[in-house]
Amino acid sequence: MAEIGFLPGIVLVLWIYLPGFLVNTFAMMWGKWLPKTGYGPWPIDNGRNWKDGNRILGDGKTWNGLIGGSLTSGLLCILMVAMVRGSDEGIFRDPMAGASDAWFAIGGIWTGAFILGTLLGFTSLLGDLTGSFIKRRQGHKREGNVSSKAPLLDTLPFAISVFAFGQIFLIGSLHADHSLLPSIVLLLILTPLIHRLFNILGYKLGWKDVPY
Repeated sequence: MAEIGFLPGIVLVLWIYLPGFLVNTFAMMWGKWLPKTGYGPWPIDNGRNWKDGNRILGDGKTWNGLIGGSLTSGLLCILMVAMVRGSDEGIFRDPMAGASDAWFAIGGIWTGAFILGTLLGFTSLLGDLTGSFIKRRQGHKREGNVSSKAPLLDTLPFAISVFAFGQIFLIGSLHADHSLLPSIVLLLILTPLIHRLFNILGYKLGWKDVPY
C-alpha cells in the first residue's frame, strides 16, 4: 500500500471498516422496525437466563437485528465500492482494492463487496453480543426498550472484534494491511467517542430511544 500519514490513516481505517461501525445502527433499525410488520422480534437467547439468574443477552439482541444488520452492512459496502470504484490512493479508497483474488471475492467485485461488508457487520455484532453477555453477568439490565449504560462494554468489544477479524482473516485486502495497525490502535481509543456521536445522530433522527 502507498505510504499514508498517521492521522489520514485513521480516516482510512474508519472508512474501510465503516460497515462494522454502522452495523449497530442497522441492527437497531431491524430490531425496532421489523416487528411493526408483525414479524419478530426473535431474541437470540429466547428469553433464557444464565446460571446467575440474569438474561443471557437480553431482549435487545435479536436474530432480526443480527441478520438484517449484517446484510445491510453488505449493501453499504457495495455502495462504498460504487462511490470510489478503483481508487487506491488517498483516504477514501476502494474497500475491494487489491482484493479481487481474495477468498471472499466470490463471483466478482460486487458479490465480494457484499460478502466483505456482511462479514464486517457480522463480526462487529458478535463483538457487541460478547459485550452484552458481559454486561448481563455484571448485573446490567435493560429497562424496557432502553439499554443499560456501560460505555466501554458498548463500544470496545465490537471494535476489537471487527479489527481482529480484518487483520487476521481478510488477507489480500486493505483491512489486513499491518501498516495500519498504529491507526487502528488509536481508533480503538477514539471508538467510544465515535460510537457516542453515531448514537446521538441516531437519537436525533428518532432511530434510538436514548443517545447512547
